[in-house]
Amino acid sequence: MLEFEWAWLFLLLPLPLLIRRFTKPVKQYREQALQVPFLDDFNHVSISNPSKHFSWPILLFSVIAWLALVTAVARPVMVGESINLPMKGRNIMLAIDLSGSMRERDYRLGNQWVDRLTATKFVASEFIQRRKGDRIGLILFGDQAYLQTPLTFDRETVSRMLSEAAIGLAGKKTAIGDAIGLAVKRLRAQNDNEHVLILLTDGENTAGSVDVDEAAKIASQQNIRIYTIGIGADNQQSINFFQRSSLDEVTLKKIAKITKGKYFRARDTQEFQRIYAELDRLEPIVRKQEQWRPRTDLFYLPLAIALLFFSLAIILRHRSL
Repeated sequence: MLEFEWAWLFLLLPLPLLIRRFTKPVKQYREQALQVPFLDDFNHVSISNPSKHFSWPILLFSVIAWLALVTAVARPVMVGESINLPMKGRNIMLAIDLSGSMRERDYRLGNQWVDRLTATKFVASEFIQRRKGDRIGLILFGDQAYLQTPLTFDRETVSRMLSEAAIGLAGKKTAIGDAIGLAVKRLRAQNDNEHVLILLTDGENTAGSVDVDEAAKIASQQNIRIYTIGIGADNQQSINFFQRSSLDEVTLKKIAKITKGKYFRARDTQEFQRIYAELDRLEPIVRKQEQWRPRTDLFYLPLAIALLFFSLAIILRHRSL
């Protein structure tokens, strides 16, 4: 839709007519003619007549130029379709363990056994797509924690970056404290929204330079809720009967308690899906929205037309002299 920011300026359109109507024309003083005895010799010289300089093309070009100039001054803008934007959303950071133990194939998707990371990707991607209106970020951690995706409304990018994550990409150990510390650093930079960290791990803190308890206390001070999810089946459910789970549930429960979050245990994909449904309930998606319509300035188009036709009128004027 075409709109004008300053439509009232179209009142200037009759200005040239008003100037011509209410101002006195400039008087043209003619010098006294020189009388010479051989006047006949000048008969072939034509006397310039101002009225002959007027032509309809000059008038037409001048009118078009004036109309275009006033249109440009009125600032035309093209307004696009309305886009719904959330007035307030949450900042949700996902921190996902990529340590070597995530290779354990103790989850079933359909009729197939898959590793823990594959199951995590499957369920987390569905959760990400449902969080319309929230900013989502992604942290991957192993020996150290890395920011894979900063907080963004672009859920497709977050899902794609999660799908490209590989076991061992960040090292073989588990730096839970570093992951929390990095999440706190990124979340506290956002001052206007609610902050949530979802921490998914299948082990215990075996690497990193940040103490887990201290990181959790700092998160609590920054009003960041942490929901911890323990990944991995019980030993009797695993296809690897020699596997012993190293999941530190005590620490994960403590992190959740300090930050007023909650601890979950995901022993299979069904529990995983129930956990994310519970997270949707605990952190409901914000429904309040405001509308925004993209606006594109178009003033340069009528301005270019005005310059073009003013130039043509001047050229025709000079040629008629």
